[in-house]
Amino acid sequence: MHIDLNADVGEGCGDDAALMPLITSASLACGGHAGDAASMRATVAAAVKSGVRIGAHVSYPDREGFGRRELSLPPATVTTAVLEQLRALDDVTRAAHTRIGYLKAHGALYNRMADDAVTADAVIAAIKSFDAVLAVLTLPGSIAMEHARLHGLQAVGEAFIDRAYTSAARLVPRSQKGAVITDITAVARQAVALATSGTIMSADGLDICVHAESLCVHGDTPGAIDLARAVRKVLEEAGVNVHAFT
Repeated sequence: MHIDLNADVGEGCGDDAALMPLITSASLACGGHAGDAASMRATVAAAVKSGVRIGAHVSYPDREGFGRRELSLPPATVTTAVLEQLRALDDVTRAAHTRIGYLKAHGALYNRMADDAVTADAVIAAIKSFDAVLAVLTLPGSIAMEHARLHGLQAVGEAFIDRAYTSAARLVPRSQKGAVITDITAVARQAVALATSGTIMSADGLDICVHAESLCVHGDTPGAIDLARAVRKVLEEAGVNVHAFT
């Protein structure tokens, strides 16, 4: 058994430097919802130092709402915004003698492209214009995954160890109580279940299947460092080989 452990970083919250040795992939904010040239340079340097794979964490251009507000933007605008973020991070990674390995959308854009073909295709168009070798990290069984594969891209299923799921295998909205899981024991239990069986319990008590190659801990979740450390430990104790998917 093997699994990737990723975290959303470079968002100006949490301790990215302390998180890096515990993860294998870093989804790095590149200007849409957070991040600037200085933060990208610092976060890329930390990732390189720890041998962590770098991904572009792109979003709607919505710094005020931290990329978590639903925006009605034309597909061409979404493509342009994503492409600009990719290019901004690419400038930094090239200067550090490394490269972007994958793309992961953030917040509202992540959720929208999971179920909306037009939005998924807009993001995919940006990837193909930038570098069609990039993998797409997204929800398993989603429209985003299906369309990425139809366009010849590598699509990698992601699950969240610190978020509750609905019975439809979608994330419980953050506005609802219990959407973010902060209890270390509960997070560790969910991580092991996802990595070993792909079956977890939804917020309403149903068993659901979530087949993922990468597990995410949010860098802004309270106690993220302790969560990541505990998860890395229990995964290895369960015989799971933790390494980057790309």
